Amino acid sequence: MSVVNDTKFKFAMFMLTGIPGLEDVYIWISISFCIMYVISIVGNSAILFIIKTDPSLHEPMYIFLSMLAVTDLALSISTIPTILSLFLFNVREISLNACFAQLFFICLFQCIESSVLLLMAFDSFTAICKPLRYASILTLARIAKMGLACVLRGVAVIFPLPILLKRFRYCQANVLSHSYCLHQEVMKMACSDITDNSIYVNRLYGLVIVVLVIGLDLTLIALSYGLIIRAVLRISSKKAHQKTLNTCTAHIFVMLTSYTPFLVSSLTHRFSQGFAPHVHIILANLHLLVPPMLNPIIYGVKTKELSDKMFKYACRM
Repeated sequence: MSVVNDTKFKFAMFMLTGIPGLEDVYIWISISFCIMYVISIVGNSAILFIIKTDPSLHEPMYIFLSMLAVTDLALSISTIPTILSLFLFNVREISLNACFAQLFFICLFQCIESSVLLLMAFDSFTAICKPLRYASILTLARIAKMGLACVLRGVAVIFPLPILLKRFRYCQANVLSHSYCLHQEVMKMACSDITDNSIYVNRLYGLVIVVLVIGLDLTLIALSYGLIIRAVLRISSKKAHQKTLNTCTAHIFVMLTSYTPFLVSSLTHRFSQGFAPHVHIILANLHLLVPPMLNPIIYGVKTKELSDKMFKYACRM
């Protein structure tokens, strides 16, 4: 590669995009995003603090909830400051390495979150279908191994993404169509000669990640809830039916808030005809903002033990 090309690659920058046509209300958008960001940080931090300080909550269900809270915190911290900088201060530039790092961490934490939701479904399945063996199956050592497996799986699956993208050369001005770095967008910005095979490999790998992570996890979660429903239907008491299913409602709502925005954003991105550009950007931002904000609220409202502890700590303050 020539000196000129090396210089172009070294100093190349990506330009992030806000929401076209809504520039006049950026301040209100940034205030809304900031409120959602603060709620997600405070809510998830509160859940971690309460679970850590209360020994009665050191149970598998709450340990998995702690994993989810840590993942949501990491996802928020790795993305929202960039978005807020754009809307508040019009800071659009982001370097190549920073962009690669951001897309890596976004994909990594989304992968880990999907894995944690699968573990939480397994926790519900074990509690309802195998209650007598619950304590022996979900030991602390086994839970720690599960958490480590989630992280290693995410790193192994996502790590090739920035490596594949770094094979290409990028020029100095690349305008992305979103407020943060996405794999598909960055791939389109390469200005070097890209063979059809290179494009095919990048697109195929992105599709493989979605299928192996989201598709597989959703399939296993659906299987778990199918077995849970079958076990619940075998219970004769309707009151027992309701009590048993109530233990799963929080997890079901969290899955809806986590997977629905992601799937809607992905579908609108792939089938972009008929959608205005600002619709894509708003959905892409919301699918990173909404789950970390709503997850602690859902568990705080739907889980009696946790809500009681949160109320008690709030009264002490």
